[in-house]
Amino acid sequence: MISLITTGTITFHYLEDWTWIQSFYFSVITLTTVGYGDFYPTTDLSRLFVAIYVLLGVSIAIASLGIIGTHRLEARQQKVVKRREDKEKSKSD
Repeated sequence: MISLITTGTITFHYLEDWTWIQSFYFSVITLTTVGYGDFYPTTDLSRLFVAIYVLLGVSIAIASLGIIGTHRLEARQQKVVKRREDKEKSKSD
């Protein structure tokens, strides 16, 4: 995700002549599919990049968040199971 946002930020900075903050903001807003509309691509090259960036970026972002969520849920489930095992063990002692 970090490399994806960095790529977008650098590309938008040079293609659109936006500040680094504006470019970063646009990259994040685009990948999260919020799209406030306050910034938008103004050249054909920028539009082409955005189309590819959205198709690849949103897919990667969703997959990354899914993996992160799965790992967090598995860790949480392991803690719950361990707590139950410890509780049952203490009852039998």
